[in-house]
Amino acid sequence: MASMPSPVTIPEMLDGLASTRAIRRYTDEPIPDETLRDILFAATRAPSGSNRQPFRFMVFTDSERSARTKAIIAEGARRLWDAKRADDGYDSGSGADVASPKARMARTMQHYVDHFESVPVLVLACLVRYREPSPFEGASVYPACQNLLLGARALGYGGVLTGFQGLVEPELRSFLGIPDEVALSATITLGRPAGSHGPVRRRPMGDLVFGDEWGERADWAIDPEGTSVMPGRFGPA
Repeated sequence: MASMPSPVTIPEMLDGLASTRAIRRYTDEPIPDETLRDILFAATRAPSGSNRQPFRFMVFTDSERSARTKAIIAEGARRLWDAKRADDGYDSGSGADVASPKARMARTMQHYVDHFESVPVLVLACLVRYREPSPFEGASVYPACQNLLLGARALGYGGVLTGFQGLVEPELRSFLGIPDEVALSATITLGRPAGSHGPVRRRPMGDLVFGDEWGERADWAIDPEGTSVMPGRFGPA
């Protein structure tokens, strides 16, 4: 078994956070079992309510059963994207300009769902409910999903979290034998990026982090030099 990666320094960790972008295009390279172990180890270290660790992960790679699972979720992925593409007008307005960010996103998403069955690894994130469903239960599964994505980034892989499983849940439950008390919380795809990692581009900190008054930027909420930011109220610091 491969040894676990050595602990990273705080600057390295922050760099990972700032460059863990959604990866939707993958090479055909499989992810080795020992690397999957390390990625999932990171996921299992996440906090959860009362430290119950109610999250569970089903991991699908290259078996016949995995291929069927990917195909089921691929159907949901294409249905969801087709509806979103139409509802959000991805082919009109700025989307009609092939060089626009909207058009680029549409191409990326179309390629993603068209090739969904061939993703190297698919992870189904689940939550074993121990009480009635509530708006707060995501706090016990989504931190683990983020840990998983950060673990993948640290090891040179990438992924993206989706909700595609929601459109095909009955068939998925039946095929995989998932009990009714288990929530299907997310679908995560993983692989070696066909492109490159970050940096991510986000709104300026000042638009998102307030001080003593709502809507007013905290004096210290200044993006680090060189940060890639989207246009915002305060703009780049």
